[in-house]
Amino acid sequence: MKYDVIIIGGGPSGLMAAVSAGQAGGSVLLLDKGDKLGRKLAISGGGRCNVTNAGSVDFIIKHIPGNGRFLHSAFSIFNNQDIIHFFEGLGIKLKEEDRGRMFPVSDKAKDVVQALINKINSLNVDIHTNAPVDRVLYEHGQVKGVRLKSGNIVSSDAVIIAVGGKSVPHTGSTGDGYQWAQEAGHTITELYPTEVPLTSREPFITQRTLQGLSLRSIHLSVLDPVKKKKIIEHEGDLIFTHFGLSGPAALRCSQYVVKALKKHQVKEVTVAIDLFPLKKPTEITQDLQEKIEAEPKKLFKNLLKGYLPERFIPLLLEWSQIDEDTVATHLPKEAVERLIKLLKAIPIQINGTLSIEEAFVTGGGVHLKEIEPKTMQSKLVGGLFFCGEVLDIHGYTGGFNITAAFTTGYAAGKGAVEYSRNKELFPVE
Repeated sequence: MKYDVIIIGGGPSGLMAAVSAGQAGGSVLLLDKGDKLGRKLAISGGGRCNVTNAGSVDFIIKHIPGNGRFLHSAFSIFNNQDIIHFFEGLGIKLKEEDRGRMFPVSDKAKDVVQALINKINSLNVDIHTNAPVDRVLYEHGQVKGVRLKSGNIVSSDAVIIAVGGKSVPHTGSTGDGYQWAQEAGHTITELYPTEVPLTSREPFITQRTLQGLSLRSIHLSVLDPVKKKKIIEHEGDLIFTHFGLSGPAALRCSQYVVKALKKHQVKEVTVAIDLFPLKKPTEITQDLQEKIEAEPKKLFKNLLKGYLPERFIPLLLEWSQIDEDTVATHLPKEAVERLIKLLKAIPIQINGTLSIEEAFVTGGGVHLKEIEPKTMQSKLVGGLFFCGEVLDIHGYTGGFNITAAFTTGYAAGKGAVEYSRNKELFPVE
């Protein structure tokens, strides 16, 4: 049988592409090499599935630092508000949490996955799981179908590659799409981990002194190794681990660490933690002075309890050259100044990140100059479409990557059906 559209990959972008293509009235085949669809979707948002973000389109694009502007055309077809209406139309009630993150009221990602699968089934999309693709078939600059690893060939004039990047490989994202894209003549920009924990060889990290300690609503900055100025600064929570730093603030800074290490050819870059981003140094000085005046005979370290994370106090005192047995009233002024300066910029040497396989998102991918932004069609091969993480698009955590996946998937599904019906209207370069 020949299909109007074949979609390879049953992740967020592939599932939405199947919905879009099915709604457009095409005969659609969805192929996935795993035994079930939506595996990455099912673990997203800590198993709760952050389906999108409620912010404005400009806000969302700002939070997709990896080529977010490319999505303007796709957002004109299917944006985050359309995603919200779509899921609520399927009976999935959503709720907005901090920073605009949208979750199902049930807090169950499986509800989102099942709603998508039910919708796809209602559109008579053929679904084949345990059906790994060996090659996408091209002939004379046009797609002709796919060859499965079983040897079977399925014909189609339009193929959508929606297999993800190389991150979280146990969900099926093992980088298969890059080779198929290269065989079509596409450029793959350098791949690297993003939204990934940072690694450090600092003694307090390797000795696990602070392992498990969480810092709330701090600011984390990445410093230029040469100019020593901030490359980027992000607000959020931070977690100390046995290998380095994790948590939202660290994840958002990770791509800048990777790029700085490579650009400057250095072994380490410095990140700085601001424990009190909403306070000026003078305000912290006043806070500490009031504590000292209230209890001048108390050990200074004991005055800090409740003001600073208790497990962090010994290290902060050591780094500020303050003896733990110092009585508050005997504390030299310059020692207080050193501590305050430290609290506003605790330097930590970072030597890298965890691997791309351990990252939440893959940076790099199919070069966007070779993709038509409204339909996600290849400019090089007729009938070849891409969507989701296989493209050189990446955002921060918080519903931004999944928004890009759903948006590009919807555009690709719609574009692929239009192409299969009117090939002569879609010339390639």
